[in-house]
Amino acid sequence: MRFYPRFFRSILLLSLLTGAKLMFANGQLESTPSSVNFGTIPVGSSENETLTLSNVGTTRLAVQTSTISGTGFTISHSPGVVVLFPGQSASLTVTFTPQSSGTVTGTLYVVATIAVSSSGQRTNQTTSIALSGTGGSGSGGQLNDNPSSLNFGNVQVGSSSSQYETLTNAGGSSVTITQASASGTGFSISGLNVPITLTSGESITFTAEFAPLASGSDSGSISIVSNASDPDLTIAVSGTGVATGQLSLTPTSLNFGDVNVGSSSTLPATMTASGASITVSSDTISNSEYSLSGVSFPLTIAAGQSVSFSVTFTPQTSGSASGTASLYSNASNSPGTESLSGTGMTATYSTALSWDASTSQVVGYYVYRGSQSGGPYSKLNSAPDPNTSYTDNSVQTGQTYYYVTTAVNNSGQESSYSNQVTAVIP
Repeated sequence: MRFYPRFFRSILLLSLLTGAKLMFANGQLESTPSSVNFGTIPVGSSENETLTLSNVGTTRLAVQTSTISGTGFTISHSPGVVVLFPGQSASLTVTFTPQSSGTVTGTLYVVATIAVSSSGQRTNQTTSIALSGTGGSGSGGQLNDNPSSLNFGNVQVGSSSSQYETLTNAGGSSVTITQASASGTGFSISGLNVPITLTSGESITFTAEFAPLASGSDSGSISIVSNASDPDLTIAVSGTGVATGQLSLTPTSLNFGDVNVGSSSTLPATMTASGASITVSSDTISNSEYSLSGVSFPLTIAAGQSVSFSVTFTPQTSGSASGTASLYSNASNSPGTESLSGTGMTATYSTALSWDASTSQVVGYYVYRGSQSGGPYSKLNSAPDPNTSYTDNSVQTGQTYYYVTTAVNNSGQESSYSNQVTAVIP
């Protein structure tokens, strides 16, 4: 009966010791990915791969050393000595630079230190990551694209948007581009005339354009064919066609009626954007007697909004005058037009004079006019006028005239001047 309790206690003690060791040693380093295949890389070129080292256990790890085997494999970026608590990660970059043609294998070793007991005893844990790659026998040239994709955003249907794309030979040998094309509705390229050869480190920049034909999202690609390590380089392109706006002018015609030469008449008008925002860039008027005011260009009008402006008619000569006001914008119906009409009138003035009849017997009256107060005066009628009124139709605008009259009796005798009156012509 005494033996069994001792045996039980021994098993329990062993279990406790085992449990303590597991509890303190439960640290584990994991690599993502767990192995790396660089594929085929031209001899003389390089390719990088980044690994993520993560502590997936419950005890902190001290990542201390990293070593690598295999010809052409190097560690290009290492976190050094770093402590990873449970759930933490660090990055490590491996580079493959093949020295000759053929397949190469290697191994990356990452050593981490973990605690194994409550007394502080430590041990090392080594994680192995398999590496492989093939040295290619190609030209060794490598085309890099910048940017790697193009997004033109929103572009109005009927308009276009351009962006620049740069190709760089990052390899050790020359690269010859033999084909370049764009696919997808509305996409095109220019400035890349093939065939073209890029020496090591040389770049070329060309233009990509998106001119949507309809509303909606469009996508496509730019394809570059060369003798580089990646002989078929593809650059993704995308953009969205949006509805074009329209510009309307209200009213569509302006009639200024009769306007005196040298005077002006102004009428209001309105321009309205619909469908999309509109940018009005400039205006022209076909007749110099008309002018537009109240706005300055360029002018952007939001969809559904209106802007008021004015048109002025200042005739320089008499007669009818017509013209067209044209507003140029990025609207689909540019230019917006407004017809203009008006008539220049030459102003005519006359002076109407009247006086009281003489109390003596007279046969008529003479009318005199002068340009200075008090004379001298010039006779306007060649024979005595029996009427007591007279209209002077020979006046000119902007002048001031001074008038007097005389009475003539039966004997032809003429009286002295009457009192003077003044007429100011506008």
